[in-house]
Amino acid sequence: MSAISIGQAAVLGVVEGVTEFLPVSSTGHLKITEGLMGIPVDDTSVVGFTAVIQVGAIAAVLVYFFRDIVRIVSAWFRGVAHREERHHHDYKFAWWVIYATIPIVVVGLAAKPLIEGPLASLWVVAGSLLVGSGLMWAADQMGRHKRGEDDTTLKDAMLVGSSQILALLFPGFSRSGATMSTALILDLDRVAATRLSFFLGIPALTGAGLYELKDAVGAGVGAAPLVVGTAMSFVVAYASIAWLLKYVAKHSFNAFVIYRVAIAVLLFGLLATGTVDA
Repeated sequence: MSAISIGQAAVLGVVEGVTEFLPVSSTGHLKITEGLMGIPVDDTSVVGFTAVIQVGAIAAVLVYFFRDIVRIVSAWFRGVAHREERHHHDYKFAWWVIYATIPIVVVGLAAKPLIEGPLASLWVVAGSLLVGSGLMWAADQMGRHKRGEDDTTLKDAMLVGSSQILALLFPGFSRSGATMSTALILDLDRVAATRLSFFLGIPALTGAGLYELKDAVGAGVGAAPLVVGTAMSFVVAYASIAWLLKYVAKHSFNAFVIYRVAIAVLLFGLLATGTVDA
């Protein structure tokens, strides 16, 4: 029998799709939802399942930004083949995404036992939601929002990419929240920060999903729940991406900060009363 039913997979796919790219922590919301449905959050197959359905959200990014990705990848191949093409920003940006992915890969492999064990606790999620909210609020206040996407540098990419480690180690911190906050502190505008977060998430999340696939299938999650969860994640994530880019063009991140704090307080209450198991 599958560790996750098709119905549960559909719900988790929707949650993943809505929250993966919003700065509210997809991992935190998935773990809360799993806890409410009685699914063990630290089970190896469950951890693998949540990583795999992220691929649906990443596929949504690939489709939504298809033209941008083709342009950047084409520039990279041209630069590799022809030295005179290497001054283009897209060629450099492609390398920056590769470089910026290395830190999270190294930490992810080294800290895997901690990530899937003690750090998978819902107490960690609740605390990380609060701390991450404080960082997001401070970054939005500090940032001068004066630099666009074409102004990004290798330093920006490395700092923003490395900030993904916070979300990797502390579920609830939010990968998109950490990357967007770091980009804002570096004075990128909100749209540039959001787009940079998307691009840097592609290799990291795709790699995590493919790496965990064997554990998800081998440890008791059937093919049907994986397909359903991933498909739901794709559809909902595509809509979320379109909405978020329009939202950040005109609004601050304050609404997300308030929401995160409210969810953290609610989760602390549920844990303290024993309503959900940590």
